[in-house]
Formats: sequence, structure tokens, C-alpha cells
Amino acid sequence: MTPEQKIADLGLTLPEVVPPLAAYVPAVRSGDYVYTSGQVPMVDGKLVGSGKVGADVTAEEAAGHARICALNAIAALKSQVGDLSKVVRIVKVVVFVASDPEFTAQPSVGNGASELLREVFGESGVHARSAVGVAALPLGASVEVELIAEVS
Repeated sequence: MTPEQKIADLGLTLPEVVPPLAAYVPAVRSGDYVYTSGQVPMVDGKLVGSGKVGADVTAEEAAGHARICALNAIAALKSQVGDLSKVVRIVKVVVFVASDPEFTAQPSVGNGASELLREVFGESGVHARSAVGVAALPLGASVEVELIAEVS
């Protein structure tokens, strides 16, 4: 089963690539690697997850936002390779969490992105990851996700 079929089986639709918010591109391929820019939880051109996690947003809600970010990152990845079957491995994921100063469960938020990548790419979707708390994210987003993928 292809990654695209797995996405459909999950009841998801691969979105259009989210247009850049500033002077950058959504993804860049360099040799056998694709680097995505940070993706925020945008659905149909609208930010669906904003606020500080631990104050305005629960960890569970933020994990859902991270899942949306990861889906957007997969769309950016596909824009560079055309076919997600060309993904050899998701190498690294970085999850930024707009956090209340007392919030320390960033890894549980990051699981929303990591679990989707594993569901879509199987063992090739299991990756190294950093999940960090930050003071603020673009547009007031609750979460931002970027990834590095090895491709053929």
C-alpha cells in the first residue's frame, strides 16, 4: 500500500501545500534529502490551532494540531518528490510548541506528528525528534512542525 493510500485509509486528504508566510519556500530538495519549512496547523487556508499550550490549549488539542502540521509537511515533501513512495525514511522531525511557562509536556504534543508519520510511512516513518517549548510561533500558532526526509 502506498503512503497516499494509507493517508486515504486514515480518512485524511493530502492538502495543497500551504503557501509561504514570508520569504522562503515550503520545501527544498538537496541530493537525497528534502527539508521542509516549519508547517503550522492550517486547514483550507485558515489557522485551526492557536494559543499557548498549557494555558489556552490542552496537550491533547495541541497533539491534534501537530498531526495537522505533519500532514502539511507531508504535502510539502510530496511537492518535491511527486510520489511519496520515494520516501526512504523520515530522518528528523522538530516540533515547536508555543508553551505556557509552566508547560513541560512538549514530547506528548510532538507525538501527534510522530504517530501520523509512522501510520503513513510505517517503520520508515520512525524518526529522531526534538520537541521544544517556545514563547511564540507565526500567526499565534500553537504548534509548528518541520521534517527532514531521505528520498530516492
